[in-house]
Amino acid sequence: MTVIEESRPFAQQLSNVYFTILSLFCFKLFVKISLAILSHFYIVKGNRKEAARIAAEFYGVPQGQGSWADRSPLHEAASQGRLLSLKTLLSQGYNVDTLTIDQVTPLHEACLGDHVGCARILLEAGANVNATTIDGVTPLFNACSRGSAACAELLLEYGAKAQWESCLPSPTHEAASRGHSECLEVLISWGIDVDQDLPHLGTPLYVACVSQQIHCIRKLLYAGANVQKGKHLETPLHAAAQHSSTEIVNLLLEFGADINAKNTDFERPVDLAAPSSLVERLLLLHEGNLYTSFFFWQLELEFLNIPPPPPQKKNPTTPKNMIESTIVLYGMNILIFR
Repeated sequence: MTVIEESRPFAQQLSNVYFTILSLFCFKLFVKISLAILSHFYIVKGNRKEAARIAAEFYGVPQGQGSWADRSPLHEAASQGRLLSLKTLLSQGYNVDTLTIDQVTPLHEACLGDHVGCARILLEAGANVNATTIDGVTPLFNACSRGSAACAELLLEYGAKAQWESCLPSPTHEAASRGHSECLEVLISWGIDVDQDLPHLGTPLYVACVSQQIHCIRKLLYAGANVQKGKHLETPLHAAAQHSSTEIVNLLLEFGADINAKNTDFERPVDLAAPSSLVERLLLLHEGNLYTSFFFWQLELEFLNIPPPPPQKKNPTTPKNMIESTIVLYGMNILIFR
C-alpha cells in the first residue's frame, strides 16, 4: 500500500506534463489558424503590406529577401526600370526570385513595365523564366499583355514556354486580344500553334475577332490559322458579324470563311449581325451574289449551248458550300467556250 501511495504523485505529475504539452499544442494551433485568418482578412481588404508583415513574422523570414516579401526593393527597381539599383540589390544578396503574396517575381514586374534591360539582368542572375503567379501568369504573358515584343523575344531566348498544356493564361491569346501584333509575330516565329484552342477562350483568331484586332487577325490568317476554327461551333465569322467592322468580315470571307456555318443555337453569322447594319448587308450581298452568279451563269451556259453537268444524287454528307464549287466550274466552262 505504501508503494502504491508513493507512486501516485509521480503518475499525477506525468499526466500533468501530458496535459501541458497538449495545451501548448492546441494553443500553437490556435495561433496558426488565427494568423492565417488575419492574413487572409488583410489580403481581402487590400492591405497586402500588413498581410506580408504577418506572414514574414510567422514564417520567420526577413522581409525583402524571403518568399513572402510583398513589393520588395527588388520588385520596385524592376518595375521602375532602375538598372543600377537592381544590380546593387542583387549584389547585396537579394533573392532574384523574391515572391510577393501573389507569387509575383521581379521578372514579372520588369516585363510588365517593358524594361528589357532589367529583364536581361534578372535572367542573367538566374531568374526563373517560367515562374507563375497564383493566377498562373508568366513573365511572357506580362510581356505580351504590355505589348513588349523585345521582352517576349528575350524570354523565349532564355527558354520561356510559349504555350502550356493546361488552361493557364495564354500569351498568344493575350497578344491577339490586345492587338499587339508585334508580340504575336514573335510568338509565331518561334513556332507556336496558331490554332491553340482553349475551352474558355477558343482560338487566338476567334479572340482577335471578338476584340476586333484586324492586324492580329491578318497575321494569324497569313500564318495559316484555320478560318473556320473558333470557340466550340462558333466560328471567327460569327464573332466578327456581331460587331461593325466590314473590313474584318471581308478579310475572313476572302480567306474562305463559311457564311452558312451554324453555331450551337443553329444561327449563321448573318443571323447574329445587327439588323440593317453594314455587316448584315455585306453578308446578305455575299450570300446573294453566289446564287445570283449561279443564275446568270446558267443563262449564259444555255445561250452558249453548253450542256449543264448531269444532276447528282442528294447526299446528306455533301457540304453546304458545294454550290460555290459548282459556280466555279460553270465559270471555268464559260471562260473556256469564250
